[in-house]
Amino acid sequence: MLMPDRLKAVLLMCSAVTLFACLDSTAKYLGSRLGVPTSEIMWVRFVGQAVLMVLILGPRAVPGLFKTQRLGLQLTRSVLMAATTAFNFLAVQYLRLDQTTSVAFLAPLVVAALAGPFLGEYVGWRRALAIVAGFAGVLIVIRPGFAEFHPAFLASLVSMLAYALFMLVTRKLSDVDPPLVTLFYSLLAGIVAGGVLAIPEWVWPENIFECLLLAATGALGGTGHYLLIHAYRLAPASSISPFLYFQLLGMIALERVVFGETPDLWSLIGSGGVIASGIYLIHRERLAHRDRRDAAMERPAAL
Repeated sequence: MLMPDRLKAVLLMCSAVTLFACLDSTAKYLGSRLGVPTSEIMWVRFVGQAVLMVLILGPRAVPGLFKTQRLGLQLTRSVLMAATTAFNFLAVQYLRLDQTTSVAFLAPLVVAALAGPFLGEYVGWRRALAIVAGFAGVLIVIRPGFAEFHPAFLASLVSMLAYALFMLVTRKLSDVDPPLVTLFYSLLAGIVAGGVLAIPEWVWPENIFECLLLAATGALGGTGHYLLIHAYRLAPASSISPFLYFQLLGMIALERVVFGETPDLWSLIGSGGVIASGIYLIHRERLAHRDRRDAAMERPAAL
């Protein structure tokens, strides 16, 4: 039975990824239906989240958010965040939301594969097979050579790779800077680069509805990340990370309601393979963590 804090964490996680699904749907609607440039959507999303943080924390907290012990890593992470957002918003204009989400779910598998050379955390043969199975799942979704390959899949893959590197850098920063400082720095590159790209392409909203949709991108992204931070504070990552995949359900539902599209059978099979691989990796990580903990408890007795 779930403990109260873990139940709260699960609910927060599911709420966060649902908001992320709404964010991608809003970005897709703004770009594909209303013709708003991707750079403008990205810039408003980052500015909106920054404004939301200031409103929640108060103006006096802002100077403290700039205090970091690893400025270079924070700026690198910020650039990666801007890249993954920009390429994802570009991809959703042309692909179904379940397709972009399935590709994005490869990120934890790529992190596991790269953790060896980057962090010295090498995976065993079981997790290596899970990573291969996850890549096979995405190949089923994309089906290169068997279905019309849209170039937007390349944008989705770049977004996923940037997000995987983003998570690796986040892991390095987790023991150095407070979460809110890291969250704040993740916005800077998007605000600066997004502004530079958005100004030449800027299209003024034609009505209140478009204004509200643009404002919603910042609110959805900011609130989602805020809930995510609290979820990881209440429960271990291994307990709640599987619920990240709840986002796919939200994507499928929104794709059907908003855009009138449904995933095909191959996309469901492929995304199911990616999800199964990711959950298995989380399970193996939980077992490895338990073994390390047991070994640490037994070591003093052996002395």
